[in-house]
Amino acid sequence: MSKCYVVDNPAYYPAMRLILTITNTYPVTVTTTLDNAIAGNHNYTSGLIVRIQIPVICGMQELDNFVGEITVTGPTTFTMDIDTAKFGLFAIPAVPFPVWADTCAQVLPVGENNSMLTEAIRNIL
Repeated sequence: MSKCYVVDNPAYYPAMRLILTITNTYPVTVTTTLDNAIAGNHNYTSGLIVRIQIPVICGMQELDNFVGEITVTGPTTFTMDIDTAKFGLFAIPAVPFPVWADTCAQVLPVGENNSMLTEAIRNIL
């Protein structure tokens, strides 16, 4: 198991989160975590646009660097409109190769669906 972790109260929101599981289904379901062992609340909202980053050692390279909109289904889960049924399996290695020891699969927020903006209430410029 790698030694990756996430800061509980980061300076920027929405925060990056580690990936615990990814299903081989349509739509794909992603479960987030804080330290690759304990599921952690991602605090995301539906309409957030994220990038999925997956190191080679974890498999499912077809989804690596995929950017898409999420639909939140729970405090630690969300779905994306992509069919991963024929993709390789995702798994966090129990004993990673030393080169990958601190490389973890992660979700990186990159934007928000403009029709669903929740924070842009007024222009202060």
